[in-house]
Formats: sequence, structure tokens, C-alpha cells
Amino acid sequence: MLPPPIAPEAAWQAASGRRFRLPRKGSPLKSLLRFYRPHIAGIFVMLLLTFGQAMAELSLPGYMAAIIDSGILAGDTRLILAQGVRMLLMSLLSVACAVGVGFFASRISARASFDIRGAIFRRVTFFANPEFDRFSTASLTTRSTNDVQQIQMVTSMLFRMALFAPIMGIGALIRSYGTSPSLSWTIALALALILVMLLIMFTLMMPRFRLSQKLLDRINLAMSERLSGMLVIRAFRAEGPSEARFDETNSALMKLNLFINRTLSLMMPLMFFIMNAVCILILWAGSRIIGVDGFQVGDMLAFIQYTMHIIMSFIMLSMVFFMLPRAMVSMTRIAEALDAEISIKDAPADRLRHLPDAGAAALEFDRVSFRYPGADEYVIRDISFTARPGETTAFIGGTGSGKSTVMNLIPRFYDVSEGEIRIGGVNIKYLPQRELRDSIGYVPQQPALFSGTIESNLRYGGREASLGELAEAAETAQAAGFIAEKPDGYGESVAQGGTNVSGGQRQRLAIARALVKKAPIYVFDDSFSALDFKTEKALRAALKDRMGGSAVLIVAQRISAIRNADRIIVMDEGLIAGSGTHRELMESCGVYREIALSQLSEEELRR
Repeated sequence: MLPPPIAPEAAWQAASGRRFRLPRKGSPLKSLLRFYRPHIAGIFVMLLLTFGQAMAELSLPGYMAAIIDSGILAGDTRLILAQGVRMLLMSLLSVACAVGVGFFASRISARASFDIRGAIFRRVTFFANPEFDRFSTASLTTRSTNDVQQIQMVTSMLFRMALFAPIMGIGALIRSYGTSPSLSWTIALALALILVMLLIMFTLMMPRFRLSQKLLDRINLAMSERLSGMLVIRAFRAEGPSEARFDETNSALMKLNLFINRTLSLMMPLMFFIMNAVCILILWAGSRIIGVDGFQVGDMLAFIQYTMHIIMSFIMLSMVFFMLPRAMVSMTRIAEALDAEISIKDAPADRLRHLPDAGAAALEFDRVSFRYPGADEYVIRDISFTARPGETTAFIGGTGSGKSTVMNLIPRFYDVSEGEIRIGGVNIKYLPQRELRDSIGYVPQQPALFSGTIESNLRYGGREASLGELAEAAETAQAAGFIAEKPDGYGESVAQGGTNVSGGQRQRLAIARALVKKAPIYVFDDSFSALDFKTEKALRAALKDRMGGSAVLIVAQRISAIRNADRIIVMDEGLIAGSGTHRELMESCGVYREIALSQLSEEELRR
């Protein structure tokens, strides 16, 4: 039984030499708060600036009351001038503090979002195929862009409003009560009305915010599928049905956003209606107590301003609370990606082993069986073979026979369900993933090229490779000819996915990229299917000369690609139906003979 594996971020840290912590599992809020801890000092400064801004603004109604009651009514010009200067200074202080808060809020929210996006990207790089089966590419894209943007926007507003509003509201409440306790009931009435309205709207909005994020995922998925499959859509003249399916999701999102925006657009008019109604109420009630207990006109105007501060504070908090549901949905989605359990992990450091001699390592399958996570049936069963250095081991079989599954188990894209895979006598589950994959030159069934240049794509096989080594690999892969025809040669631009080169050129570049690696084990998963017979023949001859000391595994559909292999393994419904050389299998394996005769004549097979 294998020991418990270590977390992939620890492996990343050891490999990169950089210190980076991913959040521990917990509530979404707790997971994301970790990214704001490095900014505690900035948040503290921002809190001080917010407090200064609130105190400066709360002092203004007092100065105004003094100007009216003791200045204008008494005809004291000097007092009016002095209080006016104080009001101007307090206003300037409030503006300066507000600018400082905005600076720190923008900086901290942007830096935290940068770290969150980086954490998602690093986490995704450790995802194995089961994790990609759970999270679609479109969903991961939305989580690292739109969801993080939601967090950044809400964080900035929280720093600007959620800190300022309580200080302002509490301060204004205390000062308004000190100005006139008998008018406090007007404030209580206004807040009660606002609270009821917000609770109703909050109840309506929360489930719709969740639904909007899911619909956005579906929009991204639909767009991605349409763009990647555009040629197929045109070939089958399916533009209409494709557009109809996209419009269905797009219309649902539009209707949902219309409902959300229309509902939210009612909030501000209702708020201002309540504010204006409260002002009228205060004027009516205040006019009846002017002159009682020293309550003057200036005090009534100051009380109105304090009330407006309280209501505006409540409005700011309500705006934050209306953004929080959407932000909480985004937080949950981000936390799901960050906290996703990684299925393929390294063994503990004290149990890790290393390849004794990577250049002479044999690859062994020992009674290997595999089924996909959650599946009941095995895809492959009881697979045993040895691929030795200097030999070519080929796999052939019908569609769905398990050939590619065997190839995907070698670099641990999936882990075996039963049995062992060993390289150099070491179970690959005990090898560091970095070392395991460094020892394998892998060419997938669907070769993936990246946006950049031909040179940058080849350098994925070896960052430090010289131009001569790149040219040698390209020559072996039969890619040097068409590269030389490009205007910029190895500097020629490659579009995302390699869409600006042909299928055969894409396969040859993928093969060249693997050859740059100079690995002891090479895996070619149906990598010659887009090549013509002449190019394939030249490529096989060049590969044989170049990789004399490496173990080579080839999956192919054409007998011509594998008939000269040292060993051919015939797969049929997840089992090994036969194993041997071409001549041996023609005599002993009916499945192989049937495949061979469907492609070549008896005379061609005897050559």
C-alpha cells in the first residue's frame, strides 16, 4: 500500500525555489483572507485615513450651525469668517484622506487579485485529468478572470465604503442625538423603512447572482466550442442550430441581468425618496420645537445633515451588501478551484526514490488494470509487458481498445487502479513527478502547439537547447523542410493551437519538440496519423537512427508504421490479444491478422 502523497504545491516550491502558500481548506472567505494578510499595514493606514475623513466630514454640520445661529443671526462677520476657514480646512482634510483611502484600496485589491490569479494558475498546473474532468476549461477561465474581477471590485468598495460607512453612521448618530434627542424617532423610522426594502431586494437577488455565474460559464463554454469547432459547423451547415443553442443561453443571461439591473435600479430612487421624506418630516417636527431647550434653526439644519450622513452610510452599506452575494458566489467558485483535491501527488519525501540510470531504464507494466474515477468497468485489464532501452514497442488495436489509456498511465496523467508501472525497477508512484516526466518524451494523440514562434514551441522540450539541437530535432522529425520555407524560419509565428499550420506540420513539430528533450523513454500516441506514407517512412528511419538507446512506445493504426517494431502488442477490448513480432503475430493472432489484411494485401505483408 502506498504512503500518503505530499501536496503538489510543496513539490512546486521545492522545484522552483520560491515560497508560495495556497490557502488551506475552509470557508471561501477564510481561504481568500490569506491573500490580504501581507497588506495588514496598508489596511491599518487606510483605517486611520478613513477615520480622519469621517471625523472631518462630521465636523462640518457643527460649523454650519454655529455660522447660522451665532454668525448670521447675530451679525458676527468675524465668527462667520473664522468658522468658514475651519470648514474649508476640514473639507481639504476630508478630500486628502479620501484620496489616500482610494490609493490604498486600489493598490491592495489589485495586488491581492494578482496573487489569487497566480494561485489559481499554479493550482491548475497540478491538476490531473480527473480534475479537468470536474472543472471545464471554460469554467476555470471564468473563475480566474470574471470571478477574480468581482472579488477585486468588491474588495475595493469594501475598503472605501464598508470601513467609512460604520464610522460615519455611528458618529452622525451620536452627534444627531446630542443635537436633538426628541427628533431621533425620525431617524429610526427612516432606517426601519430602508431595512425592510433591503431585506426584500436581498432575498430576490441572492439566488439570481448564483445563477448568473453559472450562465456565464455556459456562455464561455458555448463560445469556446463554437470557435474551436467552426470548421465542422460550416462543413455540416449547422450555423443555424449552433447559433440557436448559443442564443438560448445568451437570452437567458440577458433576461436575468435585465431583472437584476431593473431591480437594483429601483433601490436608489426609493432611497432618495425616503431621504427627502425624512427631511420634510424633520423640518415639520423641528419647526415645532425651535426655541425649546435652546434648539435653533442652525441646529435643525445640522440635524438634517447628520440624518443624511446616517442614511447615506446605510445606503453605502446596502450597496456593499448587494455586491457581496455575487462576490460570495465568486469566492466559493475560486475556493473550489484552490481547494480541489489533487488526485496525482508525489509520495512523501522520505519514501521518494530516483531513477538509478535514466539512460538505461526499462519500462515495465506489471498486471496493470485501470478504470476511470467513478466508473464501474475497467478500461484495461491485466496488462503486462516490458519496453526495453533500444527497442521499439508498438501498440495496435481497434478504436476503444485501450491503447491511449496505456500511454496516459506512463506519465501519470492517471494512476493505475491495480498493478504497478516501473521504470528502472522503481514504481513510478514513488518517483517525483518532475523526474518522471523529465524522463519521457511525449507526443499526444492531438498535438498541442502554443501561441508564439516555432522556436518557442520546440523549446518546451528543452529550454537550454541550442539552435543546432533544435534544427537537428526538426530534421529528424521531417520538419526542417517546411520550416525553411517559412519567411522567418524558426521565428515564424504560431497561432494558438497551431491553427495556422497543417495537421501534418503540427504533428511533425510536436515530434520535434519531444526529440529536443533527449529522453530515455519516448511515447508516440498515434502521432503519425496525419503524415503521408513517404514522410512517415522517412521519419521512422530517422527515429531509428537517432533513438538507438531509448525505449520507444508507438501507438498506431497503420500496420506500415509498426511492422518493423521489436515487439507489437495487440489490444482488444482492454486486454492484450497478442504480443510478438509482425511475423509471429500474423501466424498466432487472429485480431492482428484481420487488421493487417484490412490494410495490406498478402503480397505486401510478405515483403
